Amino acid sequence: PQGNEVRYRVREQLMNIDFPSDATGKTSKIVGGIAVDGKGAVLDGPKFTIDLASLTSDKEMRDNFIRRRTLQTEQYATATFVPTGVKGLPFPLPKSGDVKFQLIGNLTVKTVTKPVTWEVVGKVDNGSLSGEAKTSFKFADFELDKPRVRSVLSVEDDIGLEYTFFLVPAKS
Repeated sequence: PQGNEVRYRVREQLMNIDFPSDATGKTSKIVGGIAVDGKGAVLDGPKFTIDLASLTSDKEMRDNFIRRRTLQTEQYATATFVPTGVKGLPFPLPKSGDVKFQLIGNLTVKTVTKPVTWEVVGKVDNGSLSGEAKTSFKFADFELDKPRVRSVLSVEDDIGLEYTFFLVPAKS
């Protein structure tokens, strides 16, 4: 459904600016989901797929560099997250209310797959789940080259990922 967005966030120091800022890119081109049984165990199969070529920030030059050099989206068009477990989510899900839990799974970027844990804060409303999930990792964890261009003085090593989501129950 509508309302899903993935963002990256990386701290950078640009030339001619006296303070660091966050480079942020985003996309709403996400497909997939998660399936759990009545006891909260994650079922095999469902995954989330993100269209990396559709990531955009406030600077077209940054977007082009990230597509061509960092993510190589012509060769590796998508990233995938395959959920493998949840911690702290009550089951059965309440009909409504706030929830806070961890979503564990395997993230694949280019040819590298690594386990990641997302910190999730959400709200349950009649079977739907909305909220935000956050995780972070280093460029080297996924064999990504840090951007190096003249207009960028420095780029921190941490990449933050954020996922604003609105998930609905699958139709039987």
